[in-house]
Amino acid sequence: MDGQSQLGAFLQARRSRLRPDDIGLKTYGDRRRVPGLRREELALLAGVSASYYTRLEQGQSHNASPAVLDALARALGLDEPERRHLHDLGTGAARGRKGLRRPPPEHVGDATRHLLDALAGVPAVVLGRRTDVLAWNALGHALFAAHLPAAGPDQVPTRPNMAALVFLDPDMRALYADWETKARSVVANLREVAGRHPEDARLASLIGELSMRSPEFSAMWASHQVRACDAAPHTMHHPLIGPVTVTQQALRTGDDQSVVVAHTAPGSPSRAALALLADRGAPVSSRPPQGQQGQRAVPGRSAPRPYDGS
Repeated sequence: MDGQSQLGAFLQARRSRLRPDDIGLKTYGDRRRVPGLRREELALLAGVSASYYTRLEQGQSHNASPAVLDALARALGLDEPERRHLHDLGTGAARGRKGLRRPPPEHVGDATRHLLDALAGVPAVVLGRRTDVLAWNALGHALFAAHLPAAGPDQVPTRPNMAALVFLDPDMRALYADWETKARSVVANLREVAGRHPEDARLASLIGELSMRSPEFSAMWASHQVRACDAAPHTMHHPLIGPVTVTQQALRTGDDQSVVVAHTAPGSPSRAALALLADRGAPVSSRPPQGQQGQRAVPGRSAPRPYDGS
């Protein structure tokens, strides 16, 4: 998660996404060896020298000012989340590589616990910044992961991780009608977090583990899509109540965690289905989860020991 290489990789990925026609550039039929704009073309758009931009993209320069990053963002047509991500990467590159650090395990604060209690009538899950499941209410457990032990988030060494479940757990994959859209949003959110926390060894371990074990994750990670998970509708095929359409909305907390709430339109069949789930909520699979001390528990899969930052 080297800041300089991440900055260069992001710039290159976004440059390859632009076509000369997108910016009204005449090519006169010349053949291009690579997709997208050439480095000198993007540099001209951004108002910087081609040699300077090349050094940035190759990780040989780490002194891009906020004004230069803004100019590059405009030239690349970045949206606001992508622009913030570019600045995060630029800040990380300027700091240089200081090595990965293993932060302490995350815990749920009293205010978030009270919020979770207040949301007892809707499915809710508290996720840490690395998508570790820190807590869930009864409906959240029943909707998202009833095949896992209800006390799973309390077992810090083996607590569930939502990103790992999405890519490695067959029950979670079957839960989403449009699994690919859900998976892409998970990856885009991890990209955003990785830009803000390039030194996080636990996050680096998670990304490395998923890259090795899931070709789909690896391909999506390479696309450099960036998006915080705020609100999105999903149709889910729940094994107890059948199809249910919910809007998953992330409520950010002050300690860089999020409370993911799944809500439905009043009077909708999905609202009635969730009410039924509240009455019938119970484990839907007798398959015991696997995992050892120091490993991330993913049902039906063995997991390598995460990198500990040492």
